[in-house]
Amino acid sequence: MPLEILLVLVVGGIAGITLLLHLTGKSRLSVLTPDVARSEWLRHAPDDTIIDVTVARDAHSALIRTDNGSGLLWSFGADTVARPLQDFDLLEHPQGLEVQFHDFGTPKAIIRLDDLERRHWQHLMEPA
Repeated sequence: MPLEILLVLVVGGIAGITLLLHLTGKSRLSVLTPDVARSEWLRHAPDDTIIDVTVARDAHSALIRTDNGSGLLWSFGADTVARPLQDFDLLEHPQGLEVQFHDFGTPKAIIRLDDLERRHWQHLMEPA
């Protein structure tokens, strides 16, 4: 098979899959409610006992307090990412807060918060 035809087939296939995923809604960010955030956290960390769940107003991130400490859960496409809040830097961001993890697998997360939420989350994320 000529290289030009193979290139067209590969590019067309990738574009088709991307379009299909977008049209079926798989590219939308997952929406978090307190119950969804709780179940998603337990999916990532099944041994934790959840004490409190604080969901951002945009419903794409949640602060989870457990018996093992606090953690951050955020939407990543149709899935979620959960990380314990250990060894991180908390920075101001024009859209809310930026959490920089000292882990190359999860370098940073931007949490979209309004001014009132930002102060509340900063207070909750302070080290004990």
